[in-house]
Amino acid sequence: MTGFAKQQCVIGDKKINIEIKTLNSKQLDLNTKMPAAYRSRELEVRALLGRLERGKVDFIMTEETGTADAATVNTELLAQRYRQISQLAADLKADDPSLLSALLRQPDIWLSDSGDEVGDDDWAVIARGINLAIDQVDAFRSHEGRVLETDFHRHVDLIEQKLLTIPQYEQDRIATARERIQRYFDEFAIKDVDQNRFEQEIIYYLEKLDITEEKVRLQKHIDYFRNVMRDEPSCGKKLAFVAQEMGREINTTGSKANHVEIQKLVVEMKDELEKIKEQLGNIL
Repeated sequence: MTGFAKQQCVIGDKKINIEIKTLNSKQLDLNTKMPAAYRSRELEVRALLGRLERGKVDFIMTEETGTADAATVNTELLAQRYRQISQLAADLKADDPSLLSALLRQPDIWLSDSGDEVGDDDWAVIARGINLAIDQVDAFRSHEGRVLETDFHRHVDLIEQKLLTIPQYEQDRIATARERIQRYFDEFAIKDVDQNRFEQEIIYYLEKLDITEEKVRLQKHIDYFRNVMRDEPSCGKKLAFVAQEMGREINTTGSKANHVEIQKLVVEMKDELEKIKEQLGNIL
């Protein structure tokens, strides 16, 4: 699920900007970017970000200094990048006078005079800021989750409404089947039909088209879908499986329906189920 957060920590004359962006992913995929002076804390950063459990996570930390002489330019790195980009610009016949200023805006061009290591006290402040940013991402995700849950309930309720509408057409199926078989007899001029035999054939025909089990199973899947949403965290995979089973019962109902109105209801249920599956892609 998507999420975004931004925090700023102030340590002396320095401002530490923390930004976290997340996109949907089945596993936790971390991408961290931070000034060189903080690289020794990368494992701790990744441990903190583990709270997010899953998703493609971009973590960006930058440092702003309050004094002009608090940092020096990494001239070797700057020169290297300038040569590379200048050569590329020449090859492309592109002249950009702002190239140097653009390079100077890159945080790793600057060498901090504060030393290579971050002290424990400073790190405690930064870690608190990272945790606050993670809390913001979780809140963002929770809001999106509540919106999705409401949407799932709406689609599931519509499927249930259409399922409960089917019985009103089932008696008509019996009459339709009887008329169809009787019409065959009339077309082929079959007379002296054994009424008991005729009724047995009707019963056999209707048993092959019976959808009682499909309706019962579909209702159970609907109830289970709701229970999983209510009771289980990180339930995307399970909901996807239940949705697949719902689709199986809806398809079987459609193949046995043999009635135009029931077929319409099946098509509408399939449409609602497809909307559920599309949204499930955001939480798998």
